[in-house]
Amino acid sequence: MVKMDRGLLMPASREALPLDRILRDDCVRAMALLPDKSIDCIFADPPYNLQLGGDLHRPDGTMVDAVDDDWDKFESYYTYDRFTRAWLREARRVLKDDGTIWVIGSYHNIFRVGTSLQDEGYWLLNDIIWRKANPMPNFKGTRFTNAHETLIWAAKSEESRYTFNYQAMKALNEDVQMRSDWSLPLCGGAERLKDDDGNKAHPTQKPEALIYRILLATTKPGDVVLDPFFGTGTTGAVAKRLGRRWIGIEREAKYVRVARERIAAALPLDESAMTVMPSRRSAPRVAFGTLVEAGLVPPGTMLSDARRRWAAVVRADSSLMHEGQSGSIHKLGAALQGAPSCNGWTFWHMERAPGQLEPIDTVRQAWLAQAPAS
Repeated sequence: MVKMDRGLLMPASREALPLDRILRDDCVRAMALLPDKSIDCIFADPPYNLQLGGDLHRPDGTMVDAVDDDWDKFESYYTYDRFTRAWLREARRVLKDDGTIWVIGSYHNIFRVGTSLQDEGYWLLNDIIWRKANPMPNFKGTRFTNAHETLIWAAKSEESRYTFNYQAMKALNEDVQMRSDWSLPLCGGAERLKDDDGNKAHPTQKPEALIYRILLATTKPGDVVLDPFFGTGTTGAVAKRLGRRWIGIEREAKYVRVARERIAAALPLDESAMTVMPSRRSAPRVAFGTLVEAGLVPPGTMLSDARRRWAAVVRADSSLMHEGQSGSIHKLGAALQGAPSCNGWTFWHMERAPGQLEPIDTVRQAWLAQAPAS
């Protein structure tokens, strides 16, 4: 059964952040020694509490290498829930106010984890379905094939201004908005780590592609990522590749050894390769007045909507005038349409060539492209 055993390797004080290290200890006690609000992102792959009864065999008589380790065994649901609340409470303390947490699980535990997340004050952002492209069949033929796991993505609170690299996810998905169901294969082939006897080094090793997508979506280079159930170090290896700092916590010595070797062999990406498309929210802000000052949309320019229903003249202070009405590109556009709001950048157009209208956002994007980096 899971117990709180003695610590073996810990930072000297709460103020010492052990970056790029594996702490061999119980996750609750290890996190208790980390500073408050010091972690940008947490990825947690806790015990699933599978409660398997007896061995599982394939039709050919061979035994399935299922999870039967002591670290996945709990006396009761009450014991499991108490353990879950304890580590989630410490995780929330060490998480920065704008940080986020990812927790993965199966139908055995994820609903209990979700309840505990909300009880501990987290704000749920998404549940992601990891649809396994190559799931293990249901050999007994008594249930549907268990072909997915669920990830919960949560912020520390409803007010968190968390990181989400929306444009990077869109680019990763062939310029289509990334959905909440991800089809990725199980860890296999050369990626599946083996022990000295040729057996799986860890029964629930996660594919690097899964962690890659999570870190690319919700962290920035230099961010600190904590994995309180480190296992064979998938999070550390991917974090190193992507230029993130990491902290791993793992009780089992056999997993620590494998993780250290794996991470030491991981090669970080070139700095230029880690750059991703910025989200619109993080892109530099440009006032319409900047374009007027720069002479790109000089005073006196006539603007119109795409269908030429309304026309307005640009004034020296960058406001627009239409038949006695005036306002910013956004406010005047909204007033003319009788709408509560308006994106003036896409509503207003200027004639760049005879008979050819272009949204003024085209001018803004051109200015951004040539503007010096701040």
